[in-house]
Amino acid sequence: MNSPTAMFRSNRRLATSIWGQLPSLALRNLRDLTERHALSVAAGDFQFFDGRLYVTHTGLLHVAQRNKCAGIHASLEEAASEASANRWIFRATVYKSLRSRGFVGYGDANPSNVSPLVRGAEMRIAETRAVNRALRKAYGIGLCSVEELGSFSAPPKPPVVPLQANGHNGSNGSSNGQPRLRDQLCLLIRQHNLDPTLVKAYAADFCGTETLREASRDLVESFVTQLAASAKKDRDALVCKLNSYTHHVEAKP
Repeated sequence: MNSPTAMFRSNRRLATSIWGQLPSLALRNLRDLTERHALSVAAGDFQFFDGRLYVTHTGLLHVAQRNKCAGIHASLEEAASEASANRWIFRATVYKSLRSRGFVGYGDANPSNVSPLVRGAEMRIAETRAVNRALRKAYGIGLCSVEELGSFSAPPKPPVVPLQANGHNGSNGSSNGQPRLRDQLCLLIRQHNLDPTLVKAYAADFCGTETLREASRDLVESFVTQLAASAKKDRDALVCKLNSYTHHVEAKP
């Protein structure tokens, strides 16, 4: 097994290749969580944007799993929630062992404090935030989780996934300050934990091209919009749809 120091070096190299040079505080947080909890950039345990490093829900679950967490219980605080306004509050309790009295965390979500990409999923966001806060208390993680933030001032910069569409010099860019199509697609993949290979196969089929890079920018933009709507409405159905492209992927050399 790699030593904590070797793991940190590997994390730092990958983080730098994805996000560029990290500030000293972010590097200290990266070292601390790598050495104490074996969190991994490659596994999606971290996210970085606006000059700060954040732990992810995935990373916190990895910490719980490695520490043999005895259980997590989450419940809706019905009296404090307001369904008509899509305002939800959850209470989560993390039990580190069978005899643990539990570590409690609360999470709230409403249309004003969630990203537009997950608008309509406020109940699930509230539950995730509650679980994240309880896990951070239980395992002494002071670094905020990305899911606990309100609506993003700018989308997180995801790892680069090869994707290029024809048109506009093939940059998938935008001159109006909006995120590039590639970044939007990568963000959707990360937020909804989708298989990037199957997403690209689905995208190529949607655009009617052999590969996604042959599609026009307008077609790719339509696909990104469709994918976001499908993930928001019914992620399980979307995953089933993506799994139907497994044979297409396996058939390619």
